This record gives sequence, structure tokens and C-alpha cells, in this order.
Amino acid sequence: MNFVSNKYLIFTFLFVLLFSCKNDKNTTNAGEFGTKSTLKYAKGFEITHLKDHTKLIIKAPYQNSKETFEFILTRSKSTNNIHEIQIPISSIVVTSTTHIPMLELLNIEGNLIGFPNTDYVSSKNTRILINNGKIKELGNEENMNTESLLDLKPTVVVGFSITSNNKMFKNIEKLGIPVLLNGDWLEETPLGRAEWIKFFGVLFDKEKEADSIFNEIEKNYVGAKNLALQAKEKPTVLSGGLFKDIWNLPAGDSFEATFLKDANTNYLWKDSKGTGSLSLNFENVFEKGKDAEIWISPSYYTSLNELKNANEMYPKFKAFQTKNIYSFVNKQGEKGGIIYFELAPARPDLVLKDIIKIAHPDLLQDYEFTFYEKLK
Repeated sequence: MNFVSNKYLIFTFLFVLLFSCKNDKNTTNAGEFGTKSTLKYAKGFEITHLKDHTKLIIKAPYQNSKETFEFILTRSKSTNNIHEIQIPISSIVVTSTTHIPMLELLNIEGNLIGFPNTDYVSSKNTRILINNGKIKELGNEENMNTESLLDLKPTVVVGFSITSNNKMFKNIEKLGIPVLLNGDWLEETPLGRAEWIKFFGVLFDKEKEADSIFNEIEKNYVGAKNLALQAKEKPTVLSGGLFKDIWNLPAGDSFEATFLKDANTNYLWKDSKGTGSLSLNFENVFEKGKDAEIWISPSYYTSLNELKNANEMYPKFKAFQTKNIYSFVNKQGEKGGIIYFELAPARPDLVLKDIIKIAHPDLLQDYEFTFYEKLK
């Protein structure tokens, strides 16, 4: 009997131990299975901490991707394996202006040593580095100067790609420089895009800082969203404008439409399907949107006069007649780059507050616009 009892006791102990190990693998245990960093909104990447290294997995490197890329991040001296990177990295080349604000939020813009088309950069701190020759011009983002890049010897290049067929990035990897494809632009929610700051945080061994910054952005965004719910009315909203006889506006599940929903507005195309944009003819838009109370982002027109001269039908919209049209194109950097395109993905909380200020001005009386302004 003692033998039987002991056998069952041992079995029970092993069962509990096994269950505990399985239970721990996604919480605190950093052993064989690893611990995943908390990502609440972003779907395009994962960070998993193991005992002696960290895995950075890019799950959505480009649109409709069926492949993933896995990088081993280690504090030990890295090998010649292009997918093994020693952290914290010491230098970086990025290829999209949307990456710049995330580096600045982490106070690591000084590690940026090269960028294609530097004139597009608007962020003041990074422009100072460019003007002082600290960040080298690398040509076009689709055809970077690989000789200059090789001279710089960055630890990594962070790129973005529309498809899997990107010869330039493959050539850069042949030079021994790891290329990490950043898919933040594929995220379907504002906070999902902003959470990619954690991607940069893990590369520079600044995960805690990245978490803290994102938590503050999330707190501000959620707070603004809750504030918008206090509005007594939901103004109707029209968006976009004509381009070559086609009116492009945000689909109902898109990044832009989410802002309009969270700002507690009645976006007239909120029930449409898709996460991109809708391409409609003028007649359809005019029929549905002619009486909209607010018109935002009317293409690239900078004034009411420009809008009027572009199409004789624009003045027939109610929002034109009431001068209730708002755009972000007039807020530009030193070299003419539009600040919204650069900063908005990293700071969705500020975008949301801008739209709440437009739709419900009484809720944010003392708030000053970051991106938008009323067309004059």
C-alpha cells in the first residue's frame, strides 16, 4: 500500500509540476519556451524573451505576406548570421519618416546615421542632426546608394516593402547588414501602429522605456475617446477629395475611419467594408455628402480658394459654404514635409484630440491643433 501511495504521490507531484511549467511559459518563465512581451494592439510582430536571447518575429513584413522573419537578439557578440543581432544596437538606418518620431520618443535619434530623401524629415531634433551632417543622405528609398550605406556600416537597416520582391534590401543583406522590415503601416488601428515603438525599444535594449511611452500614449488616447462620448451631438463628416475624377475616402474599417469613430462623429461611410480607401465617383459622394457638417482632408488643397478653383462643384457642399473644412497639409516641416504623415502614426492621441477639437470644440476649449487647421 505504501508503495502504491508513494507512486500516486509522485505521479501527482509530476502532474502539478508539468502543469505549472506549461502555465508559466506565457507569463514569467523565461526558460525553454520563453516569455512573450505584452502587445495589446499590434499584430505585425512578436517579442519573445528566452534564457539567453530574445526573438523578434516580424509576422506582417508586407501586404498579404505569407512569410515571417525571425531575428535572434543577444547581448553576446553576434555571429556572421544575418538574422542574429547584438543588442543594444549602436547605429541604425531607417527608410520611412514614420520611424523618426519613435526614435525621438526614445531619445535615440543620435543613433540614426543615414536616411533616404532627408528633405522629407520634419522632426526638429532630427533636422538639426541632418543639417549638422550627422545623418547622411542615402538617395531614394527605393534605390538607396549602397556604397554610401556600406561606408556607414549601420548595425541594422529598418525598411518597409510593398511586396516580397525587393532586390535592394536583398542586396543590402548580401553586404552583411541585417534588414528588418517594419510593417507598422499595415496595422489597422491607431494604437496598433503606435505600439511599434516597442519594436525599436527591443533593438536598443529600451523595452521598459518603450512600454512606458506607449502606455502614456494609450492612456491619453483612451481618455480622449471617453471625453468625446460626453458630446451631445454627433456631427456628420465627409472626408477626402477628387484625384483624376475619382474621390478617395477612408473605408469604414480603416485607420482614418477609426479616428472618426473614436471622436464620436457620424462618418457618412462608416458602414462601408474594407481597411483601405474607397474609390467613388463624384456623383455618389455629392449625393451622400453634400450636407455633411464637417469636411476633413480635402486632398492637398491648402485654401478655400484653391478648392473652389479646382472644381466648380466644391462650393456646393454645405461644409464649404459654412467654411467648416479642415486639413493637415498646411502644417509642414522646414523642407516642406507634411508633419501629419511623419508624426501621426506615433502619436494617435494627438490626432484624436485634433478631430475632437474639430467635431466637439466645447470639449477641448484650450487645446491647440497639432496637425489640422481650418482652411481659410
